[in-house]
Amino acid sequence: MSIRIGNSCINCQNLQPNETCKTHGVKVSTSYTCDSFEMKTALKKDLNCSSCARFEGPTCANPKKATAGMLCSHWAPQNAQA
Repeated sequence: MSIRIGNSCINCQNLQPNETCKTHGVKVSTSYTCDSFEMKTALKKDLNCSSCARFEGPTCANPKKATAGMLCSHWAPQNAQA
């Protein structure tokens, strides 16, 4: 099964920092989406060891080499469970 970034509010440029939709004026969560969805231009710019859920953990693929600024194919966002 493929994993894809969905059209959820977390990926929409209408999401404000207080988790309110700029278009609809209501509080939303990651499981919401709507027809006014507009994908953020950049989802995450800090894809490296220091922003990886596996960094310095038991599931890190390169524990002896991993360092801030390095990126590998096992990167996982910090809000994901490694």
